[in-house]
Amino acid sequence: MIRYSIKDLEKITGIKAHTIRIWEKRYGIVEPQRTQTNIRYYSDEDLRRLMNVAILNKYGYKISNIQSMSEAEITKCVIDLTHQDLDNEHQVDNLVMAMIEIDEQRFDKIISSSIIKQGFDYTFENLLYKFFEKIGILWQIGAVNPAQEHFISNLIRQKLILAIDGQQEFRNNHKTFLLFLPEHEYHEVALLYLHFLIRKEGHKVIYLGQNVPLLHLSAIFEIHKVDFLVTSVASNLPLEMISETLKELEQLYKDKQILVGGNCMQNTSIVFPKNIKSFNTLLEFYDFLKKI
Repeated sequence: MIRYSIKDLEKITGIKAHTIRIWEKRYGIVEPQRTQTNIRYYSDEDLRRLMNVAILNKYGYKISNIQSMSEAEITKCVIDLTHQDLDNEHQVDNLVMAMIEIDEQRFDKIISSSIIKQGFDYTFENLLYKFFEKIGILWQIGAVNPAQEHFISNLIRQKLILAIDGQQEFRNNHKTFLLFLPEHEYHEVALLYLHFLIRKEGHKVIYLGQNVPLLHLSAIFEIHKVDFLVTSVASNLPLEMISETLKELEQLYKDKQILVGGNCMQNTSIVFPKNIKSFNTLLEFYDFLKKI
């Protein structure tokens, strides 16, 4: 069982610690336990309950009324809200709950509804992207286990593959992009979304996936003319390792335009070789595609 401090709960739920204490003392919404040294902590069950309560409270339910509801009633009310046009912040909270509870139906309902109403681009960039940011906070405090991460990543991966398969044919003047993740990099959701954006613009993609030794890329060039190499670094790899990867890419493929994205590229001190272009945001990458 993970132990959360009140500051952890504040980061995850967005509810101020002062408010949590009031809800705790006045309404008994959560009941912290204490360590042998008398330090207060909260359980997984406290986190789940508080997130559900926070969602209902933000949508007009009074705490005094929530207090009298059973866990089943609270859960039903939260699930019912997923049918409504909630703003992104609250849908992200619902997605987090779906991940924590390993609830595929709830996750699928939220994402599918958003795709139908807003489109896939909007759903990924305004809903799933913020969801990933919140998962990052959960990882920092140890509130997400590998099983939960794999569960949610595979559901998102399925949606991305369906979106990619539904794209148009290549345009006449299309370019060819080779997409891959370098060795020790396994987080492919961001790379799959770049795949979707490239295909949406009518270009061809050769997708190699995770953990690809850089030397092996040359075998593709013997078969296909490749205009751009595209990779993404999403893991918290040491800067030294990222720099070495970029240097190796530059040395092996000096005649290729190499595009690099990922959250590790933001606010970094890495100096990029001339033939490597980095992207800090999805908008930058999309603007690049529009211009070629």
